[in-house]
Amino acid sequence: MSSFNRRLALILLLAPLAACNFQPVYGPGRSGTAIRDQIRVTDPDTRIEFEVLSRFEDRLGTGNTYELDYSIETGQRNLAIDEAENIDRINVIGSLAFTLREAGTGRILEQGEVSTFTAYATTASPVATASARRDAENRLAVALADQLVTRLLAGAPGWS
Repeated sequence: MSSFNRRLALILLLAPLAACNFQPVYGPGRSGTAIRDQIRVTDPDTRIEFEVLSRFEDRLGTGNTYELDYSIETGQRNLAIDEAENIDRINVIGSLAFTLREAGTGRILEQGEVSTFTAYATTASPVATASARRDAENRLAVALADQLVTRLLAGAPGWS
């Protein structure tokens, strides 16, 4: 039998977090619960914007206390080229600039930009390559939305 004690290991791993005043963001009265269902996001115009909005609303819901305007820019960069000069891998790069305002006054509460990238592999099949590109764009949208939510949760104690 193993003498490994999971509870003791968990306590030892979490003890440093308690020492640095770690508090869960979704705990009672914390920023995660304070801004949940409080933010209305600008309606999407593109498929990627729709994916970002969908992920954002999955994480924080929707409401009318605050208004979030955003713009998304994407691009791509060839990442791997083989001996025959065929492109084998492509990076999809994206950035999301945002401004959060108080709904009643229009006062800017927070603004900034998040950015990330994903990649996909090309194949000899145009259909498979298009599917891989779409999947990479969907993953990019999720990553941008998650970064945006993280920024808003981190900044919420100053404005919520």
